[in-house]
Amino acid sequence: MKTGKLTVGDKEIELSVKVGTENEIGLELGKLRKETGVITLDPGFVNTGSTESAITFLNGEEGVLRYRGYPIEELAANCDFVEVCYLLIYGDLPTETELENFRDSIRAHTMLHEDIRSFYNGFPRDAHPMAILSSVVCALSTFYQDALDVDDEDQVNTCVHRLIAKLPTIAAYSYKKSVGQPLIYPRNDLNYCENFLQMMFAVPTEPYEMDPDFVQALNLLLIVHADHEQNCSTSTVRMVGSANANLFASISAGIAALWGPLHGGANEACVAMLERIIEDDCNVKKYVDMAKDKSDSFRLMGFGHRVYKNYDPRALIIKKACDKLLSKMDRDDPLFDIAQSLEEVALNDPYFVERGLYPNVDFYSGVIYRAIGIPVQMFTVLFAIGRLPGWVAHWTEMHKSPSARICRPRQIYTGPGAREFVSIAHR
Repeated sequence: MKTGKLTVGDKEIELSVKVGTENEIGLELGKLRKETGVITLDPGFVNTGSTESAITFLNGEEGVLRYRGYPIEELAANCDFVEVCYLLIYGDLPTETELENFRDSIRAHTMLHEDIRSFYNGFPRDAHPMAILSSVVCALSTFYQDALDVDDEDQVNTCVHRLIAKLPTIAAYSYKKSVGQPLIYPRNDLNYCENFLQMMFAVPTEPYEMDPDFVQALNLLLIVHADHEQNCSTSTVRMVGSANANLFASISAGIAALWGPLHGGANEACVAMLERIIEDDCNVKKYVDMAKDKSDSFRLMGFGHRVYKNYDPRALIIKKACDKLLSKMDRDDPLFDIAQSLEEVALNDPYFVERGLYPNVDFYSGVIYRAIGIPVQMFTVLFAIGRLPGWVAHWTEMHKSPSARICRPRQIYTGPGAREFVSIAHR
């Protein structure tokens, strides 16, 4: 076993070194405080590994993303989203029989308990769908109390299938509520993406015909969003789950974390930026110059990534779908022209190329959602549907780990020292 040494004051201690499958190296610091009285301080956990995981490998410098060892490019080209769900959750690509059984189980759980429909009447019409999504997912634990035991594998499996099946229904209902249309029941004769689109856009008065290119683009988006190792929302799901909170509660917390504009809300922010440029006479050059100006607080949303210092491989995949949709559309929305102008600048301007500020997955996903007709407030909801299998995979992996324990970070206290209490009459 490899070891490292750390000197703290006059103490030198030996640290175990953990080497991952892809030669990632980590120092194991679990006994550091016990042996030295010292903790590590790493705001934002930018250089701290919280766990070992066999689910997703990410190399930001080389632009590599693999689910369970399979390159994201191959999965996107050969699988549908449900197949990728199976891979992430159960660890291997399914056989034909396993996949069909999985699909059948998902179809059996797509409907919501009728009493849940009444929840939607309690939300204001302008309620953000992410707030509804998080609330209703947490409330599922009150309707399905037969599957809350985190130590019962069969109950967990039932809970997993229910969540994958019901999240699109919950999401589509939140949209229908916002536009004052009847809630549309799921149709189990449709595939996963088709079913979601018909629940979103169908109305009782006429048949709904969906564009197969929309279905394909949505399938790709869900696949590329399915997992991204220890990001903010996934870490949240793990942390909440470490307290033995049930899966519904843990996923609800992950949805709340994803809602943040610095995380899943980034694609909403990207479209808002494009709309701002449109309102300013479509002056792309002005905003590019503002982004280059260090003294200006403006920054281009949808470009660059905290982890990827190369081109985001997810963006490469969905760029093709984006180009395909835009080429077949009547270009009466200036947003698409602005998006393509910004993309051209980012791919060719030395300022952006040298800094690795390429268009990322948020940039293209926002444009695709817009092209499909998904309203801006639903963008992050679609992200949540895609990320669900990754959250589930990490939650179950954590519970199966022999080293699992409740998450409890340390801190460095910087407040006042011990103070003498003063009664209220003398303050």
